[in-house]
Amino acid sequence: MNYRHIYHAGNFADVLKHAVLARLIVYLQQKDKAFRLLDTHAGIGLYDLSSEEAQKTGEWKDGIGRLLEAELPAPVAAFLAPYLEAVRTLNPDGSIRLYPGSPKLSRMLFRSQDRLSAMELHPDDTRALSRLFEGDYQARVTELDGWLALGAHLPPKEKRGIVLVDPPFEIDGEYDRLVDGLSRAWRRFSTGVYCLWYPIKKGAPIATFHQALKELEIPKMLCAELSVRSDRETTGLSGSGLIIVNPPYTLKDELHAALPELKRLLAQDRFASQRCFWLRGEE
Repeated sequence: MNYRHIYHAGNFADVLKHAVLARLIVYLQQKDKAFRLLDTHAGIGLYDLSSEEAQKTGEWKDGIGRLLEAELPAPVAAFLAPYLEAVRTLNPDGSIRLYPGSPKLSRMLFRSQDRLSAMELHPDDTRALSRLFEGDYQARVTELDGWLALGAHLPPKEKRGIVLVDPPFEIDGEYDRLVDGLSRAWRRFSTGVYCLWYPIKKGAPIATFHQALKELEIPKMLCAELSVRSDRETTGLSGSGLIIVNPPYTLKDELHAALPELKRLLAQDRFASQRCFWLRGEE
């Protein structure tokens, strides 16, 4: 309950997560039929990077701050375009002051038929998120433990959707909860697209986590990871990963092009690395 994303908004982990989320939204919009995005750990939705909290860490400067004005190869620019255009829309004067969390980013990309269900447990954050979407009939904000939403809110009535699971990893056992949560959710909504975020840091049980996901025997699971520095000299976040269930068929090739460029632009030391591979499914 003490976690506040404002200290980390727009950092390298947000860049990867939000770039992929934007791409998933655009992909589902290739069909006219409506879809719902279930955001289980939604936060406050919009972050002021000029705030005391954001300025205290300055993490955004090594994330979106590096990326927004970078020259990008054409395939990478196309992949990142929905995400970067949303950020630029919020900052029309060319500065970077406002940064969209996943609920705001999603809503900015929606068509008139698409819907958002945003879950947030912290009362203050829920109120802030509710104010952000006040009067917006396409967005519903609920004060709820996001893990419970994976049962109660699936499947969506649209029968199409994206489920974003982005817990703060404040307590032990969150990797196990991700596995258990995905298992329960997939049994209820096996055709949904799932995007699960996880941190990479010293001592993190990544191999065990990946093996537990494999044992779920979900047919298609793609993994993308980006680390910007070595984890040897720090106890903090050195990288992050995404598990994408039922990914668009183009996503692996797009990530193979984008991840090396993101590593180049966001690296904080010579140990930066990236990888993208199938946990289960196509090879």
